[in-house]
Amino acid sequence: MSLVKALVITGFGINCEEELAAAYRLAGADATIVHLNDIISGSVNIHDYDIINFPGGFSFGDDIASGKVLANKIKYKKLANGSTLIDELILFIKQKKFIIGICNGFQVLTRLGLIPNISGDCTQEVTLTYNKTGHFIDDWCTLKVENPESPFFTGMDAFDVPIRHGEGRLIIRNERIRQIILEKKLNCLSFVENPNGSELDCAGLSDVTGQVLGMMPHPEAYLSLYNHPDWQSKKLAGRTDEAGDGLRFFRNIVSFIERGKH
Repeated sequence: MSLVKALVITGFGINCEEELAAAYRLAGADATIVHLNDIISGSVNIHDYDIINFPGGFSFGDDIASGKVLANKIKYKKLANGSTLIDELILFIKQKKFIIGICNGFQVLTRLGLIPNISGDCTQEVTLTYNKTGHFIDDWCTLKVENPESPFFTGMDAFDVPIRHGEGRLIIRNERIRQIILEKKLNCLSFVENPNGSELDCAGLSDVTGQVLGMMPHPEAYLSLYNHPDWQSKKLAGRTDEAGDGLRFFRNIVSFIERGKH
């Protein structure tokens, strides 16, 4: 049985790639960390993988807007085959494969227009901007699954994860897009207590295919129960599973892809 192959993209200030790769390995997948330049040069082909991941961090120092410079590089830089990486990502999605962007990766996906992509032509329809609090947030939060049919959240209802971002507030372009997001349950993950002022309390947003997911919280930072600041209470309450809630998330998507491969 061939393992699910996860591509974890790094470079230019991304700094959560090791944790993300570890999450996939613990979930039973084969994870490879690759610098974006190796994809652009043609030495790595994204189509050799089942799922592409844009981790968190501070790509290009967030000097213009979080994820903006990296998104432009993906949009306009020509690959060795003459296409752009955005073209290849669109083809990747058409092949029924998956893409995840976490925190800075979520910001990149929104600026690429891959989420929610209601128009189908990668026009940017939402953005992620400065938290309403006006400062960086580093905390734990409880999330509620709004679309239990998503392969990312099978069997999950509410779960805890850490957050750490300065530009995590989702703003939706207009009321029409907002209504479609609600109707199609693209707002698949919400904050129980909204820390950043996101519209719809949004913590995670998918595209219309359900194959592309962006989320602000960091599931890769909660792989063990002992990562949680209140792990003792959870043990005293009778919890026997020592996997963190974030690991459940990665096990879900790896299991879903595995079933599709056989």
